[in-house]
Amino acid sequence: MRDLERALTDIRAMRSQIARGTEFRGYGPAAFAATGVLAIFAALAQAHFIENPSAETTTYLALWIAIALIAAVIVGADVVTRSRRVHSGLADEMIQSAAEQLLPAGIAGALLTIVIARTAPQSLWMLPGLWQIMLSVGVFAACRILPAPLFIVGVWYLGTGLACLAFGSGEHAFSPWAMGLPFGIGQLLAAALIYVIGLRDAED
Repeated sequence: MRDLERALTDIRAMRSQIARGTEFRGYGPAAFAATGVLAIFAALAQAHFIENPSAETTTYLALWIAIALIAAVIVGADVVTRSRRVHSGLADEMIQSAAEQLLPAGIAGALLTIVIARTAPQSLWMLPGLWQIMLSVGVFAACRILPAPLFIVGVWYLGTGLACLAFGSGEHAFSPWAMGLPFGIGQLLAAALIYVIGLRDAED
């Protein structure tokens, strides 16, 4: 029995090692495009319904956290479906490998939000930039298993995040477009790159 358990453990370890060395193809362009459009609509909703976000930070945070969760569900559901089709028997290991790269940045971003909201509410204006930088960190961490062109998405979010921190204070604080444009364009960019990569692979 111990030999069987050891063999099964070795097989699982080998499958995990193979997954870490295999390019992840579980992302689909439609899901990323949908989340990009969602971000733009959320910015329009903020502009229309939250007249003074500096005084309505709870509503502001609720809106964008809800949008982030919806986007995560959309992409997550698509990843599970596509991975089972593309990666077949390695799907579970591939999904786990991708999650291991992205989740730390997501968890750090969530904890950062909680800490700033509770201890330094005067700095909440920095969150759009910090969220974008955390997403860029997640993309860079995942680059070793993602198609190479997606590195551009990480560069985009790093650049927009730094720009938000540099220019997003004062009268520009909590601008809906500090979230809507970077995330909308960034997700649409990811969708376009994934689509082009899929066409290239189909031709090979």
